[in-house]
Amino acid sequence: MSDFEIGVITKAQGIRGEFRVLPTTDEPSRFELLVGDEITVGGNLRKLTSARLQKGMAILKIAGVDNRNAAEEIIGAKITIPAEKALPLKDGEYYIRDLIGLNAETEAGECLGLISRVLHTRANDVYVIETPDGESFMVPAIKDVIINVDIPSGKIILRLAEGMRELLA
Repeated sequence: MSDFEIGVITKAQGIRGEFRVLPTTDEPSRFELLVGDEITVGGNLRKLTSARLQKGMAILKIAGVDNRNAAEEIIGAKITIPAEKALPLKDGEYYIRDLIGLNAETEAGECLGLISRVLHTRANDVYVIETPDGESFMVPAIKDVIINVDIPSGKIILRLAEGMRELLA
């Protein structure tokens, strides 16, 4: 199993080598749980020495990045952790990476296409489904639409709301 991306470095913070990270995880507080552990920053394994949250961003410090210039050199780098350090899922939750590529089908067994992306909105996630003919459409990730997610068999069963079928045409 490959690493999980948990953030992207957006800019340097101060003069001591700290940097701002845009969390790409549902649990930004998880950075604080990783202090003292090794994380991968831009492909390089580094020890996380401090972490705090500020206005929706994580402010991190890693070993070997000791000044603003060094922090600026890693802007844009992705932060990843090994799969075994991922937070456990609650019942009915899925890792986004496990949803990408699932076959989307209706309750009647009609193939709709593959999940290609998951968009985050304030209300709920939205799954983008690419049809076999190259078109795409979106479905909200809500209980009324998502009937069953079966990661091992590689499919997701959907109940399309009235009007969604016209979007497929």
